Amino acid sequence: MTSETDEGSDRPESFEVIPAVDIQGGEVVQLVQGERGTETAYGDPVQAAKRWVDAGATTLHLVDLDGAFEGQRANAEAIDAVIDAVDVPTQLGGGIRTADEAVDLLERGVDRVILGTAAVENPDIVGEISEEFPDSVVVSLDAKNGEVVVEGWTESAGISPVEAATRYEDLGAAAILFTNVDVEGQLEGIATDPVRKLVAATDVPIIASGGVATIEDVEALEAVGASAAVVGSALYEGKFTLEEAQAAVDDHE
Repeated sequence: MTSETDEGSDRPESFEVIPAVDIQGGEVVQLVQGERGTETAYGDPVQAAKRWVDAGATTLHLVDLDGAFEGQRANAEAIDAVIDAVDVPTQLGGGIRTADEAVDLLERGVDRVILGTAAVENPDIVGEISEEFPDSVVVSLDAKNGEVVVEGWTESAGISPVEAATRYEDLGAAAILFTNVDVEGQLEGIATDPVRKLVAATDVPIIASGGVATIEDVEALEAVGASAAVVGSALYEGKFTLEEAQAAVDDHE
């Protein structure tokens, strides 16, 4: 799959490249298309987090993969260690199913919680948390074949990303994290059209994830109006550096 650019789209005022620290069994891993058993391991989460902060990351994207699959958080110790070790904002997803769990994490020091399955099953949870902690909820819309999927990307929710995004905008979501599972972890490039449609449909910032393989992919996401890109495998595999990617989009501002 190849990247597309859209010269006619309005670029965001600023664009952030956010490294992913996905944790499974206490280790940093990257999956292919979100499937267990496809993971490549990249070591200790704290070391990874410090590496990205030293490279200039201004936000870290943390995911408890075991929590996403099992429905309850399973890597709390590793995630707590990352939060204690870095001094940049963090956004955390995976296994957060209730407002109480989200509030506990926000009080613990997570800056934003990422809700996927919980938000799909109970949309009002977004407003409930946001009322107490404004600008703290990122709704994760993961899509396969054009439909939102939940439960660790294993079940279709029967709704399109655009329909879902407009719903959560009204409920006070701070951002939408859109992951295109069809290209996730494959290092074969992105599909910009779904991102473009989300940007056109809502005023909520869109954070894009899935398939980024080159700096040109990052630039393409910026060009269609995304506010940020979460990058995992490409950074861990050394396809480009965080500094190179951020500099490329900063040049457009």
